[in-house]
Amino acid sequence: MTSQVPHQKSSRQPEVRWPAWVALFITALLYEGLPKILYWGPHGLMISLISVLIIPLIITHWRRHSRINRILGLSVNILITLYLIVSVIRIVVGIMNGYIGPAHLLISATALWTTNILVFALWYWNLDAGGPHQRELNEGHGIAAFLFPQTQISLTASNVPHAVKQWEPNFIDYLFLAFNTSIAFSPTDTPVLTRWAKCMSMIQAMISLTIISMLAARAINIITPAANYLVS
Repeated sequence: MTSQVPHQKSSRQPEVRWPAWVALFITALLYEGLPKILYWGPHGLMISLISVLIIPLIITHWRRHSRINRILGLSVNILITLYLIVSVIRIVVGIMNGYIGPAHLLISATALWTTNILVFALWYWNLDAGGPHQRELNEGHGIAAFLFPQTQISLTASNVPHAVKQWEPNFIDYLFLAFNTSIAFSPTDTPVLTRWAKCMSMIQAMISLTIISMLAARAINIITPAANYLVS
């Protein structure tokens, strides 16, 4: 049976949101940089949608309308995830049919691989322990999906420094978690506790592996004829 560990709470300053908002804009900009063959919808649609949605996202956060803010945040996540999945499918189809050149493939794969990290970092940040608003509360917070090293130390070690007891994850911690999952296909130093988080980690690793595999396959197709020509 999977153990689940609640984050240790203490009174602290509200969690900053601007890193997540910056990540949303970077995701939109990366998508705008994709070649037309991988672009889904009219050019400029993604950045326009993000720009329109992030304004009420910021306003509802400032006014502490947490429920509306959470719905808007999850809606934006769903939008960018759909764009990511469609683009990955298109790059796979494009490589199989041979109508994506090496330069476009390298740029597109890099952009999608980076987008994959940002998208799942936003998911982890939005869902872990009920989301950023719930993590700020002293009571009623959700169950932690990830057991960060600082939390492990505070739960198991004696004479824990005050800074460790006060520690809470923020967006950068979830970004690091998503980066490790895309690089190593595993969360490395942070155990995944809940089933939804395990499923999302598997999906992220699978998308990352697909992108890297497509790059490797294309590289082999380019290198092999050249090597055969040199040998002959």
